[in-house]
Amino acid sequence: MMDVQQTTINAVRILSAEAIEKAKSGHPGLPMGCAPIAYTLFQHFLKFNPKNPKWDDRDRFILSAGHGSMMYYSLLYLYGYGLTKDDLMNFRQLGAKTAGHPEYGHTVGVETTTGPLGQGIANAVGMAMAEANLAAKFNKPGFPVVDHYTYAICGDGCLEEGISYEACSFAGTHKLGKLILLYDDNEITIEGNTDVTFKENVGARFAAQNWQVLHVDLVASPDDVEALSDAIEKAKERTDKPSVIICHTKIGYGSPLEGSEKSHGAPLGKENLEKSKKKLNWPCEEAFDCPQEVFDHCATAAKAGADKELTWKKMFAEYEYTYPELAQAYKDAMEGKKPNFDEMEDLYDFEKPMATRQTSAKVLNKLAAVMPQLIGGSADLGPSNLSEMKDTDEIKYGTFSPDSFEGRNLHYGIREHAMAAMANGMQLHGGLQAYCATFFVFSDYCKPAMRLSALMQVPVTYIMTHDSIGVGEDGPTHQPVEQLIMLRSIPGLKVFRPADGKETAAAWVSAMSGKEPTVLVLTRQNLPQYENSGKNALKGGYVLEDCEGTPDVLLIGTGSEVELCVKAKAQLEEQGVKARVVSMPCMEEFDKQEEQYKESVLPKDVKARVCVEAASPYSWYKYAGDCGETVCMETFGASAPAGVLFKHFGFTPENIVEKALASIEKTK
Repeated sequence: MMDVQQTTINAVRILSAEAIEKAKSGHPGLPMGCAPIAYTLFQHFLKFNPKNPKWDDRDRFILSAGHGSMMYYSLLYLYGYGLTKDDLMNFRQLGAKTAGHPEYGHTVGVETTTGPLGQGIANAVGMAMAEANLAAKFNKPGFPVVDHYTYAICGDGCLEEGISYEACSFAGTHKLGKLILLYDDNEITIEGNTDVTFKENVGARFAAQNWQVLHVDLVASPDDVEALSDAIEKAKERTDKPSVIICHTKIGYGSPLEGSEKSHGAPLGKENLEKSKKKLNWPCEEAFDCPQEVFDHCATAAKAGADKELTWKKMFAEYEYTYPELAQAYKDAMEGKKPNFDEMEDLYDFEKPMATRQTSAKVLNKLAAVMPQLIGGSADLGPSNLSEMKDTDEIKYGTFSPDSFEGRNLHYGIREHAMAAMANGMQLHGGLQAYCATFFVFSDYCKPAMRLSALMQVPVTYIMTHDSIGVGEDGPTHQPVEQLIMLRSIPGLKVFRPADGKETAAAWVSAMSGKEPTVLVLTRQNLPQYENSGKNALKGGYVLEDCEGTPDVLLIGTGSEVELCVKAKAQLEEQGVKARVVSMPCMEEFDKQEEQYKESVLPKDVKARVCVEAASPYSWYKYAGDCGETVCMETFGASAPAGVLFKHFGFTPENIVEKALASIEKTK
């Protein structure tokens, strides 16, 4: 008689290896070594319903070691998420649901895009944060509306990446007890045994970070589901700290390449695949065939999950009856309901000159009062980023902590990379609108996670202050020069650099309204408020100040340099030169506009142009054209007061005037 449990574990191994062999590309080592871990989790612990994969109270599962994606797809196939045999056979092919690494929004059941090692761990921390926050807000005695776990599988590579230290330290400090990390400890990376690079005591490391540490030996007992189950049970019982289960495994288990780095990132080969099937007593001769008993076995877990959802729905119906207002607030949060921003005219009320980091703080706090799902904080720079939601008589925002998970202000510590990835995790979880903040120059540390925000189209808001050489005395290490072009080059990321308070408000509205991530690039120094700025900034670029008739030259700027363009326009007019000032706070939004609108702002016939921005010029050539000039940063900055630096690097009205006249001369 078939041992259906063993056959199911081996199904994950063989289906994965077959798909990789057919694709002639992939990573069979992890799926073959990790199969019993994933099986135990899905069959006996994970709360899920494939018929409703977005059920609010499902457990979240993240494969941080995303190169093992074929294991994930095998599980989704066996447990009824809608993947087909053809999907497995098309692994890594153009348009297939089974991409080389798991992709959020592309494959049903995938909770986050993983592959860049370690980021999945940080995403999992963010999801556990979201669960804790929402549970504290909405749960009542007898009504555990939000009550689920976050599980992640990682490997040696994930734990070698620095982001894992950042995220796991945060998780331990905040006692996120419903976070369980399963570590596939096979002691192999691409270059060979980890003795060469990674000899630390991982258990001691996690214990020092306030994690419960458990061990399972899958080398001596390769498919010990009972031991795995005992460990997961112990992890679930301990709710005052997160748990790591260190699973000692053999990479490529069951194949002739077992224990070797050769099984990590290349197909086993036809002969080795056949030997693997023989060793594992695989009952099917045809590739991608699988016994019906395996599907039936997996269906019992899926049915149990569906029953749990039904029980949850019945409980929620009673919750709605008992706590109608709270239930409605929960539904609004999970549906991502937003206020009508068009009715919030006070967002655009500013009178005196202010730094855009200050105007951002005002807008943030007005939004926080009407968006209970807004949550966020800074990488230890809250007083400088002005990113905290301030308590009022009506609302107490509080700080997210083990004693107060309902707090909405987050103190990330000096952990920029993990901060951005945790914000992704919170946003992916649902029910929250996440933002995070740091100095703009440290977007370098955030960039890998920001890139994934854009790839997944996850609308996290990034507050980036101290945006240029205006940082001043801190010098070139803290003065961003190339960061704007870096972020503008990321597809699907909106980068706003507002020139005043009303543009800052528009940037926030765009961030809260859109489905893509948004970066707010904000000044340290005060800027004037313009009469003609405002909601036009939602279009990305607009005419701030104009002249009579057709302009002789266009002065295009962003942020603090718009003020210089306005002053240069006045000086040009004294010389009889007609100039138009165009504020371009968001190139991405401007480029989306209809051609007629873009032509009305930047007429093609006006070839004399000056583009002004205290950053790299590379963003500007598409607007400058053949005759245009740029006033930008061609070098790093220097240490001096901000005003001195702007003059030193040519950011003066007089220099803009000179460039404008030179551009006009080119057109003749």
